[in-house]
Amino acid sequence: MTHNIDMHENHAHHKDCCHTNAPVVLQDTKQLNAIYTCPMHPQIRQDKPGNCPICGMALEAEVTASDDGFDEELSDFKKRFLVALILTLPIFAMEMGGHFFDFSTILSAKTSQMIQLVLSSFVVFWSGFPFFKKAADSLKNRSSNMFTLIALGTGVAWVYSFVAVLFPTTFPQEFFTHEGIIAVYFEASSVIIVLVLLGQILEIKARKNTSNAIQALIKLTPTIAHRLTKNGEEEIDIEQIQVGDLLHVRPGEKIPADGEIVEGVSNIDESMITGESMPVKKQIGDKIIGATINQDGSFVMKVLQMGEDSMLSKIIKMVSEAKRSQTKIQKLADQISSWFVPLVIGISILTFFVWTVFFGDSIRGLISAVAVLIIACPCALGLATPMSIIVALGKGASNGVLIKNAESLERMEKVDVIVVDKTGTLTEGKPHLTKIIPAKNFSETEVLTLAASIENQSEHPLAKAITNAAKERQINLQEVRNFITPIGKGVSGEVENKKILIGNSRFLEENKGPVANQLSEKSEPLIYNGLSSLKMVRNGDLRQSHKVSCEELKPQADELKAEGATVIFMAVDQKLSAIFAIEDAIKPSSFDAVKTLQNLGLRIVMLTGDNKKTAEKVAKKLGISEIFAEVLPEDKSKIISEFKSKRSIVAMVGDGINDAPALAMADIGIAVANGTDVAIESAGIVLLQGDLAKLVKAHKLSKKTMRNIKENLFFAFGYNALGIPLAAGLFGFHLSPIFAAAAMSLSSVSVIANSLRLKTIKI
Repeated sequence: MTHNIDMHENHAHHKDCCHTNAPVVLQDTKQLNAIYTCPMHPQIRQDKPGNCPICGMALEAEVTASDDGFDEELSDFKKRFLVALILTLPIFAMEMGGHFFDFSTILSAKTSQMIQLVLSSFVVFWSGFPFFKKAADSLKNRSSNMFTLIALGTGVAWVYSFVAVLFPTTFPQEFFTHEGIIAVYFEASSVIIVLVLLGQILEIKARKNTSNAIQALIKLTPTIAHRLTKNGEEEIDIEQIQVGDLLHVRPGEKIPADGEIVEGVSNIDESMITGESMPVKKQIGDKIIGATINQDGSFVMKVLQMGEDSMLSKIIKMVSEAKRSQTKIQKLADQISSWFVPLVIGISILTFFVWTVFFGDSIRGLISAVAVLIIACPCALGLATPMSIIVALGKGASNGVLIKNAESLERMEKVDVIVVDKTGTLTEGKPHLTKIIPAKNFSETEVLTLAASIENQSEHPLAKAITNAAKERQINLQEVRNFITPIGKGVSGEVENKKILIGNSRFLEENKGPVANQLSEKSEPLIYNGLSSLKMVRNGDLRQSHKVSCEELKPQADELKAEGATVIFMAVDQKLSAIFAIEDAIKPSSFDAVKTLQNLGLRIVMLTGDNKKTAEKVAKKLGISEIFAEVLPEDKSKIISEFKSKRSIVAMVGDGINDAPALAMADIGIAVANGTDVAIESAGIVLLQGDLAKLVKAHKLSKKTMRNIKENLFFAFGYNALGIPLAAGLFGFHLSPIFAAAAMSLSSVSVIANSLRLKTIKI
């Protein structure tokens, strides 16, 4: 087997040639000058690990790195929990056991309290130190949070007990028991610390679990590759791969980088990237994605993208960035949380005042006040939205749906109109030339040579259909001068001193030639289904020339259009020279996807720059009744705007540069991953494989995620609405601070557990 090798040695000293462009960076984020941010408050950013000054939560690396399983915060909390548990057990036994057994013969009440004081001091001020530090930070930053309440509650209970043991004479007589001591609450403050530590451990583990989907993507990256050189095949580390290298991929191996097959054929398992279980057949000229698995064939690939430009890196970056975005409902929850803690502190003070003044029971007043501080959980409220979002993003990524921001996920469930571009979205986007009809005095080979030479300068799918046909016929392409491509209209240029125009009939009849100028022309739009109020302004950008008449071949063109073909007209030196019939097969998945979306009550609209007859043919097959055909790029966004003005929530699905304005104008822009970078950048959601079935998944995921968020918020609000009055003794029930601490810890864990249910849903 012989290969034409572009040797790596030939460009080893080029300024762009380096080995730092690894497909995915897997080092620990601390080594990368990483930015750390808060999952609940993404506006908090710093260059080192720490705690969020607003909520006290540990900051996470902005760029997701490989997970070696070690978590410094989790390890620290486990140590503190273990020490607290060991020391709290005897405190609890001495205090609570004294109510059931007589220990006075072996341990006096005074001695018992002294031992409890010593042991609880270690529990509260060593094991509970992180909570007090976060509480102090919250006061310094004037942003009270859950840790403010924990520190205040445990601190008040411990200080009260400390004074009662060492300075009992400062209390009035009614505080003393029949044993001559004052009741203390060292066991309450210690058990609270133990339970809160346990809750934090469970919460950290659950939060780590929400990022499993991203970690799974990172771990897909292979470690070695087989590069072909002039000396044969060599095994190299993945970091040594460069764009342009030829790699040999064997059966069962992971594909080392994004690229294109130049020799061989194989079935590729792309399930870890796209979510599709069926392998995809790939052959010469087909694009392949790094980290997917080569199943049964051996092939040679050319590396096209590396580092941050690779598909896998883009997916990881998109999901990581989306984790830090906020929904409107989350912003509302954050606003409520900002005044929640001061309100709870006020209720706690009021509780103590009411029990002491109106009921003459200051002991119960103190216990109830501490219970109010401990049971309140702003953390559950703050976690309700971001935890669901993070899990949903991972779920989407593993199913071929990349959500670039949380707001798009929130809006998707509200969409009632989906505007879909035809070429490359509903259809395969791989059109092929089916027929050439030359005009009088022109031959088929002549017009194909001229057309392919011009179209070779363009990236449009229709252009590729013509150039591919020329390659199949082994036609040599000619040099092109003055190439111009007015977006959405056609192309023009000069070949062998002949002026060539290629596009639809309207483009040729607009009296333009291949030199730029700034002429404007107003015309009426081709609008269907009642949006006739919309006016279009087309910017002519070509010098006026002799009018090209297309009448000679229009009958044949109409016949081809009626059969569903796209017809392209061509003129040479202002004379009609040929028409080209190009067909683009409808994606098999489009049929079920359109039907499913319509059954969900969504209005599907086709938007295309293609001719009306071809568009109608495709729409009829798919069951789409609303069509906008022969629409220029600048007019697509105006149509979207017209829908929005009628109070519709609009999603636009597209794949090309000409779709970018419409994607940006829509309430939600949805791009297909095999589209252009401009389209992907303009979109809020990206569908891998360009499969509309992924759009159905995105809609279902949005609905289930928003329902999950509402469940979390209902639980968080309901928990606090019931728990705080209960702790205050409003229902005549005496709630121990210990039970309040258990309830508080479980509330956050319960919210996270409910969020994790999204991992098991079917979309």
